[in-house]
Amino acid sequence: MGEKKRKEKAKGQFIFGKKNYKFMFIGLAFIALGFILMSGGGSDDPNVFNPEIFSFRRIRLAPTLVLIGFGIQIYAILLNPDKDS
Repeated sequence: MGEKKRKEKAKGQFIFGKKNYKFMFIGLAFIALGFILMSGGGSDDPNVFNPEIFSFRRIRLAPTLVLIGFGIQIYAILLNPDKDS
């Protein structure tokens, strides 16, 4: 009888709360934005060098956004959804 009650009680619970998922989606948005900003800058002709691949956006901004996104993901996983404040 105790086993049945325990299974019923644990059946409707999620591992993460609503707040966790909100932070996870924010982190995924940061990561996706970082990879989008990192893309491009190549040249169609392999004999022509395009210095745009070394722009501030691709070298500094995009990797920073990706790392911030990963930090938000770690925070979202470790966040306790049951804590009231």
